[in-house]
Amino acid sequence: MDSLTWFKIAEVQGRLDADLAKSLLEANDIPVELIQEALGHSLIPVAIDGLGRVQIFVPKDKTTEAHTLLKDFSSSLLLFDPLS
Repeated sequence: MDSLTWFKIAEVQGRLDADLAKSLLEANDIPVELIQEALGHSLIPVAIDGLGRVQIFVPKDKTTEAHTLLKDFSSSLLLFDPLS
């Protein structure tokens, strides 16, 4: 993942929320990369000291569209905290 072409649009607690966000974005033709500490993605999910956090990245040219989708979606479910 090239840091110059991808942008972090959100950070969620837990892989389930991250996978849900990824599905939503990919269903709208937005490529997604999820970044998480290896320990946080183990068989027993860890949520201590931010180890369960998952960062959501999309291509820079898709950030506005992705941010809008997550914001609209999260306003109804209160799962995500999209970055401004």
